[in-house]
Amino acid sequence: MNPPWTADLGDGTYRNPVLNADWSDPDVVSVGEDHYLTASSFGRFPGLPLLHSRDLVNWTLAGHALDRLEPASEFVVPRHDCGVWAPSLRHHAGRFWIFWGDPDHGIQQVNAERVEGPWTAPHLVKAGKGLIDACPLWDEETGEAYLVHAWAKSRSGVKNRLTGHRMSPDGRTLLDEGTTLVDADTIPGWFTLEGPKLYRHDGWFWILAPAGGVETGWQGAFRSRDFFGPYEERVVLEQGRTAVNGPHQGGWVRTAAGEDWFLHFQSKGAYGRVVHLQPMRWSEDGWPVIGDAGEPVAVHRKPTAPAQPVTAPASGDTFPGGRPGPQWQWTADPRPEWTGEHDGHGLRLTCVPTAYAHDLRVLPSVLVQRLPAEEFTAEVDLALHSGVPGANAGLAVLGDAFSWIGLEAGPDGTPLLVHRYAEGVAEHERDAEYSRPAPGGRARLRVEVTTGARCRFLADTGDGFRPSGQVFAATPWRWVGALLGLFATAPAGTEPAGTAHFTDFRTAAPAPAGSGTRTGA
Repeated sequence: MNPPWTADLGDGTYRNPVLNADWSDPDVVSVGEDHYLTASSFGRFPGLPLLHSRDLVNWTLAGHALDRLEPASEFVVPRHDCGVWAPSLRHHAGRFWIFWGDPDHGIQQVNAERVEGPWTAPHLVKAGKGLIDACPLWDEETGEAYLVHAWAKSRSGVKNRLTGHRMSPDGRTLLDEGTTLVDADTIPGWFTLEGPKLYRHDGWFWILAPAGGVETGWQGAFRSRDFFGPYEERVVLEQGRTAVNGPHQGGWVRTAAGEDWFLHFQSKGAYGRVVHLQPMRWSEDGWPVIGDAGEPVAVHRKPTAPAQPVTAPASGDTFPGGRPGPQWQWTADPRPEWTGEHDGHGLRLTCVPTAYAHDLRVLPSVLVQRLPAEEFTAEVDLALHSGVPGANAGLAVLGDAFSWIGLEAGPDGTPLLVHRYAEGVAEHERDAEYSRPAPGGRARLRVEVTTGARCRFLADTGDGFRPSGQVFAATPWRWVGALLGLFATAPAGTEPAGTAHFTDFRTAAPAPAGSGTRTGA
């Protein structure tokens, strides 16, 4: 099945973004001819996604490193701006390591011998508020280990500063109180310095870190002969004459062929933070030069690497074995009762009774995935097995505002097709202009997303697809792009309230004008 977006142009070149979805704050590591990438997962579960590629262009989702976060009591409800911020992925001593900052609790790490796991339980390396964007370094030259992190002003009152520590070689303990490596308040024109990635190259300690804010900022590089400084700085990637606003934090890799590349994100509103791949080289004076003389490239030759099929992370799903694919996450720490018994075909969600049945933003039992492209169509078959008035299920586009189309049991239990939306935090929820009967409690649901994350909802209840309501403009959450969602709820006090059966979830690129066809994934 063809995904809605692929970066590989099939002629030895690629186009950016290589990951056209919200893989926020990416970091990457190379192990032999394989490359692995992780990204922020905030309060969604499973967390710490792990992607794999042989050529840095074609990526597949291999799994996740984190099942749940502690304290569990804080993640029983959606916390879209908490949890896992800006992880760093490294390979050392035959193991994969991921460090991240939880802004409310401190710096944590997990590790595993194989990227597929099993991964260790999270270990708290440094407790504290506002400790974010942590990155380790094991110095092969000296045998020393180090860690650098940034600060979240919202929790600590500190920002624009990078702090460094000596670290025990086992990655579990910091050996000092920490030293300010870079204070960007002392660098004219620099602000909001964050997202550091720590490296050793050519006798220098290197910190690659963005500044200037995610919408309009730039990528900086800092170097020093000594880990504790002093560091000199240079801007190594910025928007320049391109349309790529704020080329922001990411990671450097050297491939098995000896080529240097840099992956970074671009913030695109409701689409989240998409990932670009830039060529990288070292200048005569020893500084990294990223992109085309420091500006992002749109199209470029692919890295020299073993052949790999043209692919992208999966977005469509047939729910084999009655389970969601790895592209799906829950908006809070999941519970087993949210999924019902299955017959091996499709996904059965329990209509979870809740006092917040009409506000998807606060429901923990919503199954979500990233918008897979700038323009695409998503469809799913839904059958509602409930006669409880108010029980409902559907297909949503979910952010600070949301809209969904689906089925609801009416006052007498008769299934109806309904379309609802809510605006921003004002929670002005309204019914669509109409609802209509849904014979047999079944419908094929569709959302068509066009440039600007404008969403048209449609449904087929047996007489062909018909549009419902006005076009909805998707909005992001704080730090998080809008998400596709599947859900099933019921009014409080109605347990048991039945189930919803989802089958054949498909995503597709828009059909060429006049073709009347789509290719799905």
